[in-house]
Amino acid sequence: MQENDKIKVGISIGDLNGIGCEVVLKTFEDGRMLDFCTPVIFASNKTISFHKNALNLEINYHGIQEAKLALGGKINVVNVWKEIPEITFGKSTKDAGKYAILSLKAAVSALKKNEVDVLVTAPINKDNIQSEEFKFPGHTDYLASELEGESLMFMVTDSLKVGLLTDHVAIKDVASAISPRLIRNKISIIEKSLMMDFGIRKPRIALLGLNPHSGDNGVIGKEDDEVFKPVVREKTDIGHLVYGPYSADSFFGSQAYQNFDAVLAAYHDQGLIPFKTLSFGNGVNFTAGLNKVRTSPDHGTAYEIAGKGIADHGSFREAVFTALNIYKNRMEYLELTKDPLKKQRAKF
Repeated sequence: MQENDKIKVGISIGDLNGIGCEVVLKTFEDGRMLDFCTPVIFASNKTISFHKNALNLEINYHGIQEAKLALGGKINVVNVWKEIPEITFGKSTKDAGKYAILSLKAAVSALKKNEVDVLVTAPINKDNIQSEEFKFPGHTDYLASELEGESLMFMVTDSLKVGLLTDHVAIKDVASAISPRLIRNKISIIEKSLMMDFGIRKPRIALLGLNPHSGDNGVIGKEDDEVFKPVVREKTDIGHLVYGPYSADSFFGSQAYQNFDAVLAAYHDQGLIPFKTLSFGNGVNFTAGLNKVRTSPDHGTAYEIAGKGIADHGSFREAVFTALNIYKNRMEYLELTKDPLKKQRAKF
């Protein structure tokens, strides 16, 4: 593969006072990463230089004004702003939120124009990003508004994949947010993603119940019996491998998740607590269901260690590799579905 043919990875830099820049730069400090992709970081030369020097990192980069000018074999930095932001490691500031959103918007714009192929986002602070121009609880909701398709928050590793029926929804609002239509939609998104993005031909999906013990036959809430179970029956009746709802308290501890290609949790912490317990540092947040590929690491800004040079970049590196693999799988899937006989011919 020629240098300029490699997959272009757009990178939004996240909160400048957190560990975003550190995990990005540490990932590409290893020059072997340039054998797999062409990174395009949306920030500024001076911002990257500040972090490089503050963290004592050995890294060279190529400053450009537009993503389409990115060069293969280089770490490219798009100059989104000219001023020098004030950087105070470990502090949540409005300025840090402002530049995080400038980086994200520039990266998404380049993604929509096909100037980059995939997007990997460094962590933002969901509080300091809020403004008149940005009123979203996080990356997922913003990307759902900017890109085509219906989004699903999908936490993935090679051995564990957990999707969410509801993501950034307050606990008191979860039950009212879940409907048969929502469950059907999320199951469809997760099935299609498993086939298209992960190459799983006939995916098996487990649905976790909403209430303790999946409602105990209506003793502890009726949603599992009246909302969840009818959708599962409907799906299985037409040949889909969807099972549940399972009681969430023992599902992961009993290793039951290993019998499925993915798990669909009812709400944020029901899915993310076991996922992060089992996979922290190796997990990746993938926004499934959209027409573009976006991943991120499974951690936040980590203000408590920002600027100390001790952040583990493993999850960010995994997010890059996951984005590359999903992009390749998706291109292959789309090519094969254009010519269904191609897959058959490939066997001979």
